[in-house]
Amino acid sequence: MSDSKVRVRFAPSPTGPLHMGGVRTALFNYLFAKKNNGTFILRIEDTDQTRYVPGAEKYIIEALEWCGLNPDEKPGYSCGFGPYRQSERKDIYKTFAQKLISTGHAYYAFDTPEELDSKRKELEKDKKVFTYNAHTRSQMRNSLSLSEDEVTELLKGDYVIRFKMPDNETVEEEDIIRGKVSFNTRELDDKILFKSDGMPTYHLANVVDDHFMKISHVIRGEEWLPSLPLHILLYKSFGWNTPKFAHLPLILKPTGKGKLSKRDGDKAGFPVFPLQWKDPESGDISSGYREEGYFPEAFVNMLAMLGWNPGTEQEIFSMDELIELFSLERVNKSGARFDPEKTKWFNQQHLLRKTDRQLSVLFSKELDKRGIKADENFTEKVVSLVKERVSFVHEIWDQASFFFIAPVEYDPKVVKKRWKGDVPAFMKELAEKLNEVNEWKADKIKSYIAALIEEKGLGFGLVMNALRLALVGGGFGPDLMTIAEMIGKEETIQRIKNAVEKLG
Repeated sequence: MSDSKVRVRFAPSPTGPLHMGGVRTALFNYLFAKKNNGTFILRIEDTDQTRYVPGAEKYIIEALEWCGLNPDEKPGYSCGFGPYRQSERKDIYKTFAQKLISTGHAYYAFDTPEELDSKRKELEKDKKVFTYNAHTRSQMRNSLSLSEDEVTELLKGDYVIRFKMPDNETVEEEDIIRGKVSFNTRELDDKILFKSDGMPTYHLANVVDDHFMKISHVIRGEEWLPSLPLHILLYKSFGWNTPKFAHLPLILKPTGKGKLSKRDGDKAGFPVFPLQWKDPESGDISSGYREEGYFPEAFVNMLAMLGWNPGTEQEIFSMDELIELFSLERVNKSGARFDPEKTKWFNQQHLLRKTDRQLSVLFSKELDKRGIKADENFTEKVVSLVKERVSFVHEIWDQASFFFIAPVEYDPKVVKKRWKGDVPAFMKELAEKLNEVNEWKADKIKSYIAALIEEKGLGFGLVMNALRLALVGGGFGPDLMTIAEMIGKEETIQRIKNAVEKLG
């Protein structure tokens, strides 16, 4: 590139929700741009109007915003090298398709779908595969095999423009991630560059756009690696400098075999999309990481570690830390296995990075949903007691609901194991005697109950587990005396009475 400034683009098609693999591609582009003081561009590649899905572009933009991957240039951006939707640039592409024809690098093709299918079936009978290339193009209906008059007449109807792939030429490129890659054009076909609907295919549009948007590095998924020789030859045909290429590894299924898909997520119960998606046709809803309660920074951290590593044991990073450490040279060539449980761990680690006040503010939203109003300081203390036990903010309620409401049900397994013998009678007496505790502090409460247990000759553990059952409804929770102190004397006594009344 003549311009040394780093300019990268994320160029999704609005054909549905953004897969987490697409988000990782956007992330690596973003990190590379920010690391090198460059520009991160969002371009919508909507040349295939037959696959366009309403709402998909809005979803893509919202998903990137949630992840903190805000483009420097994007659709609606009035400066720079826009417009940034390919459907708004279609007049540009035909000019360059015609230029390829005039220089002999492309040709008109008039074969109907039926004719192509017939040729394909004809070869299949001889167990051969049909490829539209240097060896078959002379047998097909195109401007290389027809007379000038025939071509002139046929141009009044439907046609496509195909790239004229050189025969038996080696195309080599130094991929930043994969090293030297080499292709022989004999194995490639004459790809369509311009369709009969007046729109370019991805191949022509992305090369033209990357050139005029001064893209310095093309960072994309490895599924585009087979298209690399065509793209390089297109740059060469136009006389343009090629950008540098980096092809990212696949994100693999949890089993490690094959590319991660929506079906894998549906089957195993984890999202593969950043945000929830409702299919506009079927109405089916696919879960999203945002709606599942993941922090965007945890989701991004997890994606960064799928295929990249900093060369150290560190796994938890903020966005700024990722930007500082990121390099394409440390991206792996091989696929990265997705681990749903490790993803939850990432969220837990980012949860623990937050202050108790930050978490209490987030948890207050969960309380609001349940119509519970609580003191900020009280909520903050509750969060500090249970945060180590959860991976998500919404799970705090499962671990701490008893701080806000009395239990109405009791774990039957704990009841059977702990509510027996002399314990129920002791609990009834305890409810009456706890009024004698003047200073309602955890250590004072514990000392008083311990003395009473010793006086009655009961087991300390048995009684304390029964008391926990009465206060929280099960056998879980933080320090029992801290719970009693926080819910207060009256509430503690009332809960013991409730348990005695309900459990006998």
